[in-house]
Amino acid sequence: MRRLIYLLPAAVFTALTIYFFVSLSHDPSALPSAMIDQEAPAFTLAGLGETKPGLATDQLTGQVVLINFFASWCVPCRAEHPLLMSIPHELGVPLYGIAYKDKPEDAARFLSELGDPYGRIGADRDGRVGIDFGVYGVPETYIIDKAGHIRLRHVGPLTPADVAKEIAPLVKVLQKS
Repeated sequence: MRRLIYLLPAAVFTALTIYFFVSLSHDPSALPSAMIDQEAPAFTLAGLGETKPGLATDQLTGQVVLINFFASWCVPCRAEHPLLMSIPHELGVPLYGIAYKDKPEDAARFLSELGDPYGRIGADRDGRVGIDFGVYGVPETYIIDKAGHIRLRHVGPLTPADVAKEIAPLVKVLQKS
C-alpha cells in the first residue's frame, strides 16, 4: 500500500507530461469550423452610413467573394490591413467587410485612416452575424463560393504567405468551377 502512495505522484506527473506533449504538437491556430461547406448564414446588415452600402446574404452568390470580419479596436486588423488593400485587385474577387462589435463611426474612421479595401461593409454591432458564422474573434476571413457556401475560414491576420499558399489557390479553383 505504501508503494502505491509513492508511485501515485509519479504516475500523475507522467500522465500530465504526456498530455502536455501531445497538446503542444497541435496547431493552435487551426480552429475547426462546422460551417465549412455549409451555406453562409442568412443576414442583412446596414452599411457604415451613407458612404458605404450594407451587406446581405443575397450578395454572396454568383461569384467567389471574401468576407473579412474586422474592428477598429483590433490591433491585428491594423496589421493585416495593408495586405487587404491589394487583395481585390490581385485575386480578382470582391472583398466585403463586416465591422464586428464596432460602432459604425469608429469603423468609418478606421477605414478613412488606413484606406478602404471593401466593396461593401456591414455593421454587425451586436455580433449576431459573427456568432452565426462561428467567429471566435477578429480578424477572421472567409471564402464564399459562387453558390454561397463557406469554403474556407482563416483565423487571425492574413499574411502574404497565407494568401499565396491558402487563399489564392482556392480562389482560383473556385473561380473555374
